[in-house]
Amino acid sequence: MSGVLAVDRDSHIYVAGHRGMVGSAITRRLRDVGYNNVTTRTHAELPLDDSSAVTSFFSETRPEFVVLAAAKVGGIVANATKGADFIRENLQIQTNVIDAAYRFGARRLLFLGSSCIYPKYAEQPIVEESLLTGPLEETNLPYAVAKIAGKTMCDAYAKQYGFDAFTVMPSNVFGVGDNFDPEHSHVVAGMMRRFHEAKMDNLDKVVVWGSGTPSRELIDADDLADACVFLLENYSRGGMINVGSGEEITIRELALLMKSIVGFEGAVEFDHTRPDGTPRKIMDNSKLMALGWHPKLTIESGLKKMYAWFVESAQLRT
Repeated sequence: MSGVLAVDRDSHIYVAGHRGMVGSAITRRLRDVGYNNVTTRTHAELPLDDSSAVTSFFSETRPEFVVLAAAKVGGIVANATKGADFIRENLQIQTNVIDAAYRFGARRLLFLGSSCIYPKYAEQPIVEESLLTGPLEETNLPYAVAKIAGKTMCDAYAKQYGFDAFTVMPSNVFGVGDNFDPEHSHVVAGMMRRFHEAKMDNLDKVVVWGSGTPSRELIDADDLADACVFLLENYSRGGMINVGSGEEITIRELALLMKSIVGFEGAVEFDHTRPDGTPRKIMDNSKLMALGWHPKLTIESGLKKMYAWFVESAQLRT
């Protein structure tokens, strides 16, 4: 890190995937702190899996900085049943955007990875060097392999072409803008929806998949966005860097906290016949913390903010 900002408030920044939870949070954060030249495109305006469309866009707009937050994502069910879609679409998006960013003169690219790329039984907390040291979790293998390919592509372009591209590896993300679809949601949004619907329907219990024993490190999307803007401004070492909250919670603890926040008065049961996924996943965030960034939101405060938005924005009937 040079200590000199590579980005100023007039720099042209393109955020790919601005409608997703993370991309929208990064876009908000950039604009909140004064960046006035942030470009976004919807999928209808720019299908990122179309190489000719991406080439035309970069040729015409030539952004100086690129945040690649676009991805096809989903929970356990979607990953288990639509693996071909996950690997195909993510490989297409990553290849098109990373290559075009380099070819049309972007000064820096930040690629959003996923903690699922780490080995299923990686030593905890997980350091960046754990990548490719053991087998991956089978339930999301196609998605994880695609993300590993994106990270490797950034590294290869940095090595061969001197392109300033690096990968941010977030822990499990939740927050405003999350996806609450039953098939495609991740654990926090899916759980929030089930508890909310149970409350509205006056059910006597909510059944949570798995044993409840796996633990996760959760980070609010707004905290992740703040870290990404910080790194876009200050980081140019290549490779990848973990971004997490340092706060760990078991699925059982999360379910009970969610019950309280939503105001559900029934029981919580765990279906041990359903898969647990990775038993524990917490990141080693020491590299990021050493650069001077620290999270601002706790899991509880983030969940309260998320649920307030969920109800206010009429994601479901209230």
